[in-house]
Amino acid sequence: MILPVQADTQQYDIVLEAGVLPRAGEYFDLHRRVLVVTDDGVPASYAALVAAACDVPTCLTLPQGEKTKCFASLERLLSAMLAAGLTRKDCVVAVGGGVVGDLSGFAASCYMRGIDFYNIPTTLLAQVDSSVGGKTAIDFGGVKNSVGAFYPPRGVLIDPSTLQTLSPRQRSAGLAEAIKMAATSDAALFSVLETCEDLTAALPEIIHRALCIKRDIVQQDPKETGLRRVLNFGHTVGHAIESEAGGRLLHGECVALGMLPMSAPAVRERLRAVLARYDLPTKIEASPAALLPYLLHDKKMGRDTVTAVCVDEIGSFRFAERTPAEILHDLEQLV
Repeated sequence: MILPVQADTQQYDIVLEAGVLPRAGEYFDLHRRVLVVTDDGVPASYAALVAAACDVPTCLTLPQGEKTKCFASLERLLSAMLAAGLTRKDCVVAVGGGVVGDLSGFAASCYMRGIDFYNIPTTLLAQVDSSVGGKTAIDFGGVKNSVGAFYPPRGVLIDPSTLQTLSPRQRSAGLAEAIKMAATSDAALFSVLETCEDLTAALPEIIHRALCIKRDIVQQDPKETGLRRVLNFGHTVGHAIESEAGGRLLHGECVALGMLPMSAPAVRERLRAVLARYDLPTKIEASPAALLPYLLHDKKMGRDTVTAVCVDEIGSFRFAERTPAEILHDLEQLV
């Protein structure tokens, strides 16, 4: 299945097919110098398959985890590109989860003012969300994604077979992003997530429906000036939880928790049930006061307020301007 995406400056395709990873060379232009970036939590065979399709590959394996999304890693990628002799006609391919994709895309956007970037997401979170839409970033000053750029990929290749090597915790964290999209935009998908008896069998449908939601949104609002903010449901509080947790929680787990204070009571009840079904956390352990400094530094914060995404009924949403004090009040009501 091929889903075309019309980005702000170009069109690219999302290829969604089980077993497609060994055929990356059929969909990506790899007949040039290529930096293949992965991390040590991803099976090495995945990057090796991509490298085998490249004319002149250079492979770089980074440490797994959110701490890798930093300036030191960015410098390491840029240094590797220079050492490998990459020119403006060459490219970068990310093979891994959201950390690898965000970092590699940002490095590609900086190197020689921008070279081609391809993304092969191997985690569920990256497959349903972060690999599509062109957001690239690193963390800085303790604030998640505070330095980055909008830089669409030249192509995205999604092979659900790679999820077989994913840990149950990582798979659940990825489902949180699909739950997020279903809660705001697809009541039928939410019902699938509530009732499916065989998650493995349902994953291709879940991935496809989540991708369609994200594609439609980013095509209408490529640089997040309006509608695309709906994809931040759960992220305003979620990013604060993630920063305060310092690596104890995965991104998807934090998004799961961040949805709760932004939901109406009836929605919150259904959310908690579906989160528990997939072993996602349902209680925010950090105190509201501990989260406040991170809320104040949220990159979406305006002069006094942040545009929060609220869900009053599954499958729909509304935007609301909220002050940090109002968000703190919502958090205190959950205790």
